[in-house]
Amino acid sequence: MSTKEIKKEEKARFDTRLPKEQKVFFERAARIGGYRSLTDFVVLAVQEKAKQIISENEQIIASKKDSQIFFDAITNPPKANKSLINAANEYKGLLSK
Repeated sequence: MSTKEIKKEEKARFDTRLPKEQKVFFERAARIGGYRSLTDFVVLAVQEKAKQIISENEQIIASKKDSQIFFDAITNPPKANKSLINAANEYKGLLSK
């Protein structure tokens, strides 16, 4: 497959209908913002918002997963290994002096 064919496959069309007033408003923002076209403005604005939404969602998912791991560790703690037992005994010895 040639590079030209790959580029054609990578493109997708997105059409939308909106009130003329809103289109004029968006075009004004695009001009003021220095964008080459309304399409560039819309694509970049939507891309930034999409990144924000996905990032927030991933943080929530990670937070829930971390909470579950923490809860599991508290409710089902692993048995203390020899090093932990020795450290606890050493700590208790320091406190009793």
